[in-house]
Amino acid sequence: MYNRCTKAVLYKDNLEYNLNQIRKYVKKDVKLCVAVKADGYGHNAVLTAQIAQKVGAEFVAVATVEEGIELRENGIKCGILLLSLCTPQEMPALFKYQITPLVFTDEYIKLVGEAAKQACKNGVPGSKEFRVHLAVDTGMGRIGCYPQEAGDQAALIEASGLKLGGMCTHFAVSDSLEKENIEFTKEQFAAFKAAVECVKARGIEPGICSCGASAALLNDEDMQFDMVRPGIITYGYYPDEITKEYLEKTGRHFDIKPVLALETKVVAIRRFPAGKSVSYGRTWKASEETDIAVLPIGYADGLLRRFSPGLEVTINGRNYPVRGRICMDQCMVEIGKDNPDVKLWDTAVIFGPKESGALNTAEDLAKLGHTISYEVLTALSKRVLREIK
Repeated sequence: MYNRCTKAVLYKDNLEYNLNQIRKYVKKDVKLCVAVKADGYGHNAVLTAQIAQKVGAEFVAVATVEEGIELRENGIKCGILLLSLCTPQEMPALFKYQITPLVFTDEYIKLVGEAAKQACKNGVPGSKEFRVHLAVDTGMGRIGCYPQEAGDQAALIEASGLKLGGMCTHFAVSDSLEKENIEFTKEQFAAFKAAVECVKARGIEPGICSCGASAALLNDEDMQFDMVRPGIITYGYYPDEITKEYLEKTGRHFDIKPVLALETKVVAIRRFPAGKSVSYGRTWKASEETDIAVLPIGYADGLLRRFSPGLEVTINGRNYPVRGRICMDQCMVEIGKDNPDVKLWDTAVIFGPKESGALNTAEDLAKLGHTISYEVLTALSKRVLREIK
């Protein structure tokens, strides 16, 4: 088999370590719904779901019906929660593959109810009193009914032949420590609790209630509610300002490890005279005679163009600067003249855990690119082979 040298190496033990850390951190009676959308944040959704099941997760969360189907076809038995809305054409797959959708609005609830009745007529197992979760918009402004509508929406769910299996909301700024944002998160939490009470007041059991993704579940025990939805911490990164150091200062210990290493190899070493430029736009010129190593990785792989200038990559335990603009398929690194520590076919690690030899993490690249680790990880394209270690 001909495998490209540019690849993402997944450290499976680190992934399992992180999920066990999450399981130990949350209260014993709190359920786990592990976010595996976007191919497990670029880490392989099936692998993540398999380990999530192993540590006792009751649900995994996806963003598309296709992502849910892939998990079922690869033997995932736990609940699958669909976090985004689907079209009427996709709805039959919800029942065939037992994917739990989020619902809201009269029209959408009725469409899912009609699709459930049709599935029941067709003899699809589990389609009678099919469980859905009611999405509540408490301030994210994305999807969900308003809190004061929750009672009516829950009643419509039951009247449509469906079963309310749970309720959820999503926080907009729970990863921020700014006073204004902390207050906004508290307001969202209060609004969600009010929505739950509205449903109970209608004589309807709200089911599994969840609001805490990575930041909220770490920062406020009350926000763990019935179930938590860990995302970025599953893959070894802290959510913005809710850092390891912050948690330690507040008397809480939570340790995780990066899971993915992005690596490639040196495919050419070229002598550059003083004054010679590198890459598009001629943004960098050699100030003196030096050597340039060529790496077969670029923005089509997910190594974003905005990481240059500034990006450094690790070769044999030392960081070297990328010179010039990152290209679609390649980038160039200055290694210094006649450097005996860098040879043809040596491994160059862009970022990763300590085990990979990397001196950078996805968080380092995120800061360089004025973005977040989530984007760095999910930007990795399909042509980057995922290798499980």
